[in-house]
Amino acid sequence: MKTARTPAAARRTEVPVERVQVGVRLEKRMVKVLKAMAEYHDMTLGEAIEEIVLHAFEGAHAFMPGARARIRDLKRIYGMDYGVHDNSRFVEKAPH
Repeated sequence: MKTARTPAAARRTEVPVERVQVGVRLEKRMVKVLKAMAEYHDMTLGEAIEEIVLHAFEGAHAFMPGARARIRDLKRIYGMDYGVHDNSRFVEKAPH
């Protein structure tokens, strides 16, 4: 993820958007990693998700190699012990 605007980016035409509030449920450990990455890059969680989705839609990496190493560390710290192909195996825990 990039946080600083480059001079070239500053010269680009702005893209008007309308943001909406959405209710989504995400896996708890994933949210912790996402929040930590957003905080590290001085972004809101929504901005981080938008950047990840835009990159994914283009088939591009949203994170530079250094950031991917940081993500690996955060996944270990927060116990996010699953990967890209594991979501089909997610099973919701019973409420307490």
